[in-house]
Amino acid sequence: MTRSIATALALLALAAAPAAADTLREALLSTYSANPTITAQRQALRSTDANVAIARAAGRPQVSATAGVNQDLTQTGGGNGRNLSAGIDVSYPLFNGGSVRNNVRAAETRVDAGRYTLKAVEGDTFVDAVTAYMDVIRDRAIVALNANNVDVLGTNLRATSDRFKIGDLTRTDVAQSQARLDLGRSQLVTAQGRLTGSEENYRRVIGHEPGMLSPPPPLPPLPATADEAVQISLVSNPDLVAITRSARAAGYDIRIARAGRLPTISAVGSGRYTNYLGTADNQFGPFAPNTQTSTGVGVQARLPLYQGGLPAARIRQAQAIEGQILEQAVGTERAVVATTRSSFATYQAAQRAISANQSAVDANTLALQGARAERTVGTRTVLDVLNAEQELLNSQVLLVTARHDTYVAGFQLLNAMGQAQADTLGLDGGPLYDPLGNYRRVAGNKNDWANDRDPVAVATRTVRASEMPVSGPPAQVQPGVTGPTR
Repeated sequence: MTRSIATALALLALAAAPAAADTLREALLSTYSANPTITAQRQALRSTDANVAIARAAGRPQVSATAGVNQDLTQTGGGNGRNLSAGIDVSYPLFNGGSVRNNVRAAETRVDAGRYTLKAVEGDTFVDAVTAYMDVIRDRAIVALNANNVDVLGTNLRATSDRFKIGDLTRTDVAQSQARLDLGRSQLVTAQGRLTGSEENYRRVIGHEPGMLSPPPPLPPLPATADEAVQISLVSNPDLVAITRSARAAGYDIRIARAGRLPTISAVGSGRYTNYLGTADNQFGPFAPNTQTSTGVGVQARLPLYQGGLPAARIRQAQAIEGQILEQAVGTERAVVATTRSSFATYQAAQRAISANQSAVDANTLALQGARAERTVGTRTVLDVLNAEQELLNSQVLLVTARHDTYVAGFQLLNAMGQAQADTLGLDGGPLYDPLGNYRRVAGNKNDWANDRDPVAVATRTVRASEMPVSGPPAQVQPGVTGPTR
């Protein structure tokens, strides 16, 4: 693999970069730290983490307080009264059919699934980044090849025109040279347009415009057979692991729904204080106390007898959702197998194409040299030379494309096998995002008043100063604001 990649860089030297050039590792680090797809998925996982605290809260004591001031407006047989009252109620669930326990398990399992989903999003986004990186290298090389071809064709046209003036060639030869130069210019403009598109896609995925790009490093060793690659994917592909965890969480949801048919038991306590604000005698007679207090404790049970079919409907709904996810798991497995085999086949084919196209470049180079030499002695025509130049250009473009395809397909194969995430790629440049950090912070939270700061976007914007609207900056949603502001 190292040898093939090193060979692949030979023609890409047309886009060679100085020592200060951006590297693929730097591009991946930029993607990892500030790509909005990845940063948004991290926020989605943080939201899933909070579900664990929500589920646990249902099994903890609930305490509430009440207070009020009341004034009687009319009263039969006595004077009007008023009072100040306050109370406190405490409830602690003793038995709820297992709904809290299963709800916590479901939430924790979905957190696990969410972590693998984050890994899958990282891998897919890294594939986009590698593709964007290699697209720019490929298209810059193709532009350089076409620009060189236009220079050669321009020189050919001038030489042909000079020989036409002295009667050595015909007007047909000049027209053929002119047509081929115009075709070369058209191919160059098309290549430049494709390069612009690749550079804009690089800016979108990686977060900044591409500078000079260094050749990519060798890929890690890849499996020798497609079967071996599939075996690894079925164990390590994060999409497949995530859907499996989601199916397990759906199984807990069925248990939660079944708990709706079971009794619930809670321990309760209450305390009340009432102050009649000096009106107790008017309301209850002389010597009535102006204040009253009361406390009480007890156990309450609730036994559902008939709920209109609601529990059965919820159970069936949860079972159907679990069945849906199980079917989706099979679909995900199919997709993983297909993607793995497709990437492996593309990688193998591109490697073979490199060898074939390299041979074609060597042969076409020799053919062009021979055609030019034979043209000087009159055994070849101008059209023969032009055709040889075009065939050499075509084979060079195909070689650049095959090298690009080999690297991209190899990285796609790594991603399918679950080996294209930040931790498996060994990215340096700072600490990696730790999803456990937020989980530990929020999953066991018992404080009603805990709060995080208002969120701000972590992903970097890519709008150039020249692209900003003349009237002012574009509308953006600010934290805590439901609509756009300027």
